[in-house]
Amino acid sequence: MSLPPGFLDELRDRLTLSDVIGRKVTWDTRKSNPGKGDMWAPCPFHQEKTASFHVDDRKGFYYCFGCQAKGNVYKFVQETENVGFMEAVEILAQEAGMQMPARDPRAQEKIDRNKLLADVMEQAVRFYRMQLNANAGTAARAYLDRRKLTTETQTRFEIGFAPPGWQNLYDHLIGRGVEEKLILEAGLAKPSDKGKKPYDTFRDRIMFPIRDARGRCIAFGGRAMDPNDNAKYLNSPETALFDKGRSLYNHGPAREAAGKAGTLIVAEGYMDVIALAQAGINHAVAPLGTAVTEHQLGLLWRMAEEPVLALDGDKAGIRAAMRVVDLALPLLEAGKGLRFVILPDGQDPDDILKSGGRSAMDAILADAAPMVHLLWRRETEGQVFDSPERRAALDKRLRAALAQIKDPSLRSHYGAAIADLRRGLFSINRPQQGQTNRRFGGKGPAAPLDVTRASALAKASIDKAPLECTILLAAMLAPHAARDFEDVLERCAIQTADLIPVHQALLRALLATEDPGKLHTEMQTVLGYDPLDILRRPNRIKTHPYLTPDADPELITMTLGEALSRHAAELGRAREISDALEDIGGQADERLTKRLAAAARDHEAAIRSKARPFEETDADAQDRAALDALIASEPWKKKRN
Repeated sequence: MSLPPGFLDELRDRLTLSDVIGRKVTWDTRKSNPGKGDMWAPCPFHQEKTASFHVDDRKGFYYCFGCQAKGNVYKFVQETENVGFMEAVEILAQEAGMQMPARDPRAQEKIDRNKLLADVMEQAVRFYRMQLNANAGTAARAYLDRRKLTTETQTRFEIGFAPPGWQNLYDHLIGRGVEEKLILEAGLAKPSDKGKKPYDTFRDRIMFPIRDARGRCIAFGGRAMDPNDNAKYLNSPETALFDKGRSLYNHGPAREAAGKAGTLIVAEGYMDVIALAQAGINHAVAPLGTAVTEHQLGLLWRMAEEPVLALDGDKAGIRAAMRVVDLALPLLEAGKGLRFVILPDGQDPDDILKSGGRSAMDAILADAAPMVHLLWRRETEGQVFDSPERRAALDKRLRAALAQIKDPSLRSHYGAAIADLRRGLFSINRPQQGQTNRRFGGKGPAAPLDVTRASALAKASIDKAPLECTILLAAMLAPHAARDFEDVLERCAIQTADLIPVHQALLRALLATEDPGKLHTEMQTVLGYDPLDILRRPNRIKTHPYLTPDADPELITMTLGEALSRHAAELGRAREISDALEDIGGQADERLTKRLAAAARDHEAAIRSKARPFEETDADAQDRAALDALIASEPWKKKRN
């Protein structure tokens, strides 16, 4: 059975060698470098303990330094599955989701036809190169000189010129014995609707050959010399060789350079790629006049784990970036991401290189932002979130975007990043721990009195773990209620060390879901353990009638609200006592009596709240008695005497 042209190429594009072999081996993580497609494992063909089996994803070959087994993806399937070549192709096609073609007795004929088309394209490359250096190319050469493209660069990218006139290339190819039908099939000429000879597709344009990953010329791009031309840039029509949405400019050379550089740049057009290459940045490609397609994203990820999209800072560039975000979200996986550079408005890579040189471009590329930042920018830029309704609308949009990410772990990490950005947007300025107390001059407050340092109040260490466990467990049981208290919950300063990551995981998970079961799963994914094991430890949280999955949601909501209020009161009391102790040790006055009494009343009110069954603990009672005793002793008067 013969396969149609391009079938095996597409199959190789859809499957990496390491994906196929990875189902049969365990990779050595110490020696392997997935970003460069350099993978090592114990050989599947002979018994060994060391990792001597090497897979080169970029070249598509494997080799064992122990038994000398070697081959490509088809040979690997043949040898491991004990099948023939066509059976191996069928296995891989099924794995890649491709339909095996029906038997086509004319397949070889098509292959031969495509070889003829490729030969015609090469003749066109030579013709356009010759015209650039002829008299007809004087203006084109002057343009390239103004763009400061060296002769070496022009030769490297095979830049040519299509002279004005209707049949220059057509007549040249016919004169060399090329069939008219081949010229039309290659997209180099178009049939006349006036009964005349076909006319050249490209006229009075600087020409850029477009080659596939194997180096075949499959199309051309042409830049108009006439500033009044309707199309500044024109690509070849789609042909048997050229599929615009499945091709990239500079694909082959950039693939090799990206392997060495460890990254890949995606620019907007031919001239951007050429300018970067002339500056020594060879790992750049460009789509061909259309928005980036899903297939092109697949090609990019085969060359680099995190391609960097360098887009113009104008409105069109921003729109293009946002389209890529929407396209990429459902396709993201661990090890497959995108970063973005939005260039200064009105500048392209060529402008930056001319004004600041290679170092300026390197600095901009080094500052590439992860895709999550662009998603955040799209949803927040130029907007005001001064009402609960606007904040809720933002959360809804973000949840919808994150829901497109299929990988649960990656979705959780995106949620974490969004949560951090959200807290930064809505945070309230608070004094930092250790901030200097401005009420005191000199080097700081005086030391507290001995009687103050010795008091039970000063020495007491309040265990906030039970209360903080109540907050977190209630929020997990009733995510809808947690959203009602979202701002308070975000600002809640959890004090217990092993509860801090649980609190952070809860906030992240709330961005993704309001379903208790899914929220629990999301938190487990982020933490790597079950948060309930932490929250329900002995001496942490006692049996509570309102903290069970089957409890009345309104009672869980009430429990959460009261716990948050009490926690805030506890922290407020601690801050007030801390400030009071500083004052007692320095220049005190009777205002302290009011402050300490107010702190005591707030604490008393929080403990005796009848809205839910909180009980005063022994520690609470001790603290309250110590506070009353301290106020009654009036230590500031003793200080003055």
